[in-house]
Amino acid sequence: MTSDTSADRAAILRQHGLQVTAQRLAVLGAVAERPHGTANDIDEAVRAEIGTVSRQAVYDVLAALTEKGLLRRIQPAGSPARYEARVGDNHHHLICRTCNQVVDVDCAVGETPCLTAAENAGYEVDEAEVIYWGRCPACARTPIPTP
Repeated sequence: MTSDTSADRAAILRQHGLQVTAQRLAVLGAVAERPHGTANDIDEAVRAEIGTVSRQAVYDVLAALTEKGLLRRIQPAGSPARYEARVGDNHHHLICRTCNQVVDVDCAVGETPCLTAAENAGYEVDEAEVIYWGRCPACARTPIPTP
């Protein structure tokens, strides 16, 4: 989901049966401006935009928007949950082990045995979440310190 204006975000909220509130508009805007931001990142941005709002209110909005499919929540190992507005396309992520930068990558192509479960235990599999770990170009230019 990408929206450029507050009016666009309001229309999207209405389309999903959600009441338009300042908190919801601010959260949608903050996530769009900070892809892969943590709840704390989003909370800080919302407070900067609309002033006093409880942290719990921001968390509640994040949960409601995720439940409605307007946001996607990812939680890489060892990281707090992160939120993004790119939903519905089953894309994956690259994460830098050094600086924790997260970038989107399109769905894996070619041979993908890891995306097909050897045994589905009767589940109807509709999504595979893949996270690629490594070092971003900036961190890769810096030698890893030896202990």
